[in-house]
This record gives sequence, structure tokens and C-alpha cells, in this order.
Amino acid sequence: MTILFREVDKMAVTYKKLWKFLIDKDMKKKDLQSLAGISAASITKLGKNENVNMDIIEKICIALKCDVSDILEITEDE
Repeated sequence: MTILFREVDKMAVTYKKLWKFLIDKDMKKKDLQSLAGISAASITKLGKNENVNMDIIEKICIALKCDVSDILEITEDE
């Protein structure tokens, strides 16, 4: 029995859409932190395109009344 493995490209999350969204709404990161009830550490992680818990993403989407696709994007990791 032969098992074939397909090479999987590494993917990364980018929050560029979130920062553009905030600019369009004339909001600062501090405003988002307060409105969504998230920590400064979470804002820092988002700023570094690091993984955050889905609870954080949910809080942001509820606070901004938007969809996940409005604030993040999955891209190929370079």
C-alpha cells in the first residue's frame, strides 16, 4: 500500500483589512480595544499578525458589526 502525501503550502493570517477598516471608521486601536473589550496584548498580537483566539475575533466582529472576512485574510506564508 502506497501512501502519497501532498505538499501543503504554509498559510498565514494577516489583519491588514482590520487596520483599513479602523481607518475608514476613523478609529484608533485603543478605541477598538475599549469597544470590543479586548486586552492590549491582543491588540499587540493582531498588530504582529500573530494568531489570536477566535473569541477575540468574535468580539471584534460583534463590536464593529462586521464579518470575519472584513477584518482578516488568509495568505500564503512567504
